[in-house]
Order: sequence, then C-alpha cells, then structure tokens
Amino acid sequence: MRYYVIAGEASGDLHASNLVRELKRQDPAATVRGWGGDLMREAGVDVVCHYKETAIMGFFTVVRKLGRIRENLRACARDILAWHPDVVVLVDYGGFNLRLAKMLKEKNVRVYYYISPKVWAWNTGRVRAIKRWVEKMYVIFPFEVDFYRAFNYTVYYAGNPLVDAIDRRECQEERFEEFVARHGLSGQPIIALLAGSRSQELKHVLPKMLRVTDRFPAYQFVIAGAPAMTEADYTPYLKGRSIPIVYGETYRLLRQARAALVTSGTATLETAILRVPQVVCYSGEGGVFFYLLFRLFVKVKFISLVNLIAGRAVVRELLMQQLNERNLYGALSLILPDTPARERILQGYDEVNRRLGEPGASGRVAAHIIRSLSGGEEG
Repeated sequence: MRYYVIAGEASGDLHASNLVRELKRQDPAATVRGWGGDLMREAGVDVVCHYKETAIMGFFTVVRKLGRIRENLRACARDILAWHPDVVVLVDYGGFNLRLAKMLKEKNVRVYYYISPKVWAWNTGRVRAIKRWVEKMYVIFPFEVDFYRAFNYTVYYAGNPLVDAIDRRECQEERFEEFVARHGLSGQPIIALLAGSRSQELKHVLPKMLRVTDRFPAYQFVIAGAPAMTEADYTPYLKGRSIPIVYGETYRLLRQARAALVTSGTATLETAILRVPQVVCYSGEGGVFFYLLFRLFVKVKFISLVNLIAGRAVVRELLMQQLNERNLYGALSLILPDTPARERILQGYDEVNRRLGEPGASGRVAAHIIRSLSGGEEG
C-alpha cells in the first residue's frame, strides 16, 4: 500500500519514523512518501519537504506568515493528490495538519491521524472538525480516550511511542566517563539544557536558562542540540559562555545528567521516562498579554505532559514571567542530588511510567492501520 505521512517538527519526525518502520515491516510492499525530517528519511520515507522549512511557532508569528502557511498547504495537497496514496497519516502538528485534513476530506482522500492535537488543552471546539475530517484517530495518552468519548468519537490507544523510542535507544549502558571523554567534557556532573527544537523556542527560552549557569560552578551545563539546528543557531545566545552542545544524542545526554531544564513539550515526558529530575520552562512572544490569554483560555491545570499524566504537580513549571533567574535558581537547587524534592519527583516518574505502559505502541498502531485499510477485523 501507499502511505503519505506528514510530521512538522522533531518529535513528530521521531514518532513517524518508528511508525513507518513498523508499516514497512508488517507490509513489505509499503511505499511511503511525505513531509518530515531526517529520521523519516532514514526510515525509508521519500521526504518531499523538511520540517525545518515549514515550522512556525507562536501566535503572532503565525499571523505574520499566514500567506506562507497557505502556500505550504496548497503545495502539500497538490503533491498528495498527484501521488494517489491509499491513506494520508497526519502526525501531531495540529495547526497545519487539521487544515490539510479538511482539504483532503473534500477530495475524498482517506485521512488517519497519529498523535492527537492537544485539543483537550486549548480548543475543544476542534473536536467537531476532527470528527468530520479524520477517519481514524490514534492517541498516545490514556486520558485522551475518555476526553474524546465525551464527544461521541471513538479513538484508539495503543500505548505511547516515546516508550518505544527510549526502550530502543542506543548505548544504554554507556558510562559517564565514556560519554564525557567522547565529547571532550569535564568530569563535573551534568545539568542538561533542552531548549527546544524550533528557532522561536531558542529565542525565548534559552537565554533565560543560560542566566543561571554561572550560579552552579560545581556542575557543567550541556545543551542538547536539536536535530535540525546547527552551531550558528545557538551562538547568538551564548555570548561568550563556554557551554558545550551535544547534537543528536539527547537520550544519551539525559542518561548522564543529574538534572535538566526542559522546554515544555514532548521533551518533558522523555526526561521523565529516563528518570531525570527537571524544571519545565516555557516562554514566548507577547509577554504579559500572552500570559493572560493563556490563563484565560487554557483548558488544563498543567502545561507539562508529566503533570498532566500524573494528574498532579510532579515537576515544577515556570511559565512566561515566572521563568526568571531567581525562580530558575531556586527550582533547580531543589532537584539536585540528596534533596527530598528530588526523591518526590522520582517517585512521581515511577507513577507516570506505570500509566504509560509497555513498549510496542508503534507496532500496534501500524497493525491497526494495515488491518483497517485491508478491510479486516478492527480491534
């Protein structure tokens, strides 16, 4: 069968690549084309457009670039219609993918969705659109099943793909001494900085993270370089600081870290699965105005996936004006080794990991997709 897969950022690229590998394993005749990143290409996808060329973050940035977004949508739709896939699998990236789903539905193209947009957090009204435009939805958090059920829409939960990705990660037994020697790092314990995978995240979050690095002289801070970023993306924010960057090894870096500062998003859950105490950071354009809008319209109590899954505050969240040097210093100090707060976080992580379940999500979703396209029994 012919599968067209679309992912718009680093995390979607990761999960889409694992799904594609399973589709190809279970359907040897599979041909896959799409929009995505390097990991999808490595998995055997004919990547038409790289997500770095299309990623746009932030309300005001989106408004300024509406024309470009519309052209990207039209270009993607044209390519899909010309290629004639059996199904289009949209992966996360709701702002783009839901608009595309509408366009494809009007052309009678089958649309499946893997990793639901966070409509439970921001805009429950989008559920009505999903019901109209998306034939099948595959979710990655158990609470999403109940959320959609309240709207009389059946979705499929097969586990969380992050569990798969981390379970299969390379060099799981790598020692600290080996890691630091390979990257030319010092022997000091590491605090990881996960500042996001998009340029807007670096702009708004990384400078605030860097303000506390001088206040922990007993530790070395190491930036997790995002797959689509280069040294040129980070240099403007370092301003003479000697902060090493490790590219393409976020899991291996976290494995060796004592703590982490993490931009809100998928990385917060990855950090929890790897059991690294963290402070969750979020900042963006708009200042106080945006913060007030966030508090007015957000539908959930927490912003981090860790706390949402646990249903309580396992990790500290610093948002917008709260993300300042004083708060960061205090929050980070509390989660370093030998503190009661650190132990409480690790216990909370154990609870989150139990709720996520066992590895195998990508394979189970692939099997369901193939079975449904073949007209077989659905489970």
